[in-house]
Amino acid sequence: MENNVYTDVKPFLGISPDVETRKRRIVLLGATGSIGRSTLQVIRMHSSRLELVGIAADQSARELDDIADEFKVSHSVLFSREGIEGLIRLATLPEADIVLVATTGTIALRVTLAALSAGKDVALANKETMVVGGHLVTAAAKAFGRRVFPVDSEHNAIFQCLEGNTDHGSVRRLLLTASGGPFRNTPAEQLEYVTVEDALRHPNWSMGRKITVDCATMANKGLEMMEARWLFNVEPEKIDVVIHPQSVVHSMVEFIDNSILAQMSTPSMTFAIQHILMYPERIEGVHDSLDFSKLFTLEFQPPDMKKFPCLQLAYDSLYAGGLYPVAYNAANEAAVDAFLNKGLPFTAIPEIISHVLDCNLNYRLPDNIDDLMDAEAEAGSEAEKCLRSYIRL
Repeated sequence: MENNVYTDVKPFLGISPDVETRKRRIVLLGATGSIGRSTLQVIRMHSSRLELVGIAADQSARELDDIADEFKVSHSVLFSREGIEGLIRLATLPEADIVLVATTGTIALRVTLAALSAGKDVALANKETMVVGGHLVTAAAKAFGRRVFPVDSEHNAIFQCLEGNTDHGSVRRLLLTASGGPFRNTPAEQLEYVTVEDALRHPNWSMGRKITVDCATMANKGLEMMEARWLFNVEPEKIDVVIHPQSVVHSMVEFIDNSILAQMSTPSMTFAIQHILMYPERIEGVHDSLDFSKLFTLEFQPPDMKKFPCLQLAYDSLYAGGLYPVAYNAANEAAVDAFLNKGLPFTAIPEIISHVLDCNLNYRLPDNIDDLMDAEAEAGSEAEKCLRSYIRL
């Protein structure tokens, strides 16, 4: 595979020299979500170095207004899935240095491509963008000489571990850590009785409802594998998952000399966000560091694929390539929505995904975004048909 722009570690491309003597200007898309709030913590603490110039959210108009007032933001957009013109306008603001994309769903793909084409670097906290359109994003980043920086704690950890190691031949595998979610110790036979409230009790992280359910099924880790394939230009067989309940080691890289580098911090998204917004500099963090004067334990174990079939289906989709990751993502979104809102059993989520992956869909990977979105819609439509056999929509 051709080298891409992600692990080539160097200062921001294309930012004028005066960026070192002025504030770095940030557009934040998804300002009222968990990533957005963590980003605001970072900007608030480092207001002498960082400036918020644009914000957007798909809900909480009052909260968005409060953010605009506090940070004196002149560009603010409340958007919907049906109308993303405002998002694209923000993502292409001439004064912005970097666009942090923390919106959910594949709406972020169009926004990311728009930002790159406008000469902006992108800090990406949205998994679906690379899962669905990784080939389009990597091509756009190369064409416009921009970079996509990972904000997810796992991918940011890998990015940090790879700094200074640009020879892909020296990497044996990427090790994505997973907490195991709320059902890590739950017997498999009890999962059929899981409620929405049970699934939303993540032991370590405070996140949105959809991503929290994805953590409970481990579909989230499957999506992260697909994302890592594009972010770091590695073959599927070089991506593994390991259960790490404490969420202190955020991910690791194993090299061919059998050494392993790990990135560690307390479980807060502010570490990854600050790393990218200030990259390549390091300054004082928002949250405290790990306290090694106190006794704590780090545990690691392999994932149980039979207990978490969503993870196995993700492996299968990653290896199959083409449109299989797109279909996986669309089916999972439909199934999780039905679980949260329409009474679909928790254990039926992987059944819906499996059904869609087995359908006779056109799995050739389109080379343009419109055809890609059509393919995703087709997979989503098939998932909705399958759902009707479980619940009344």
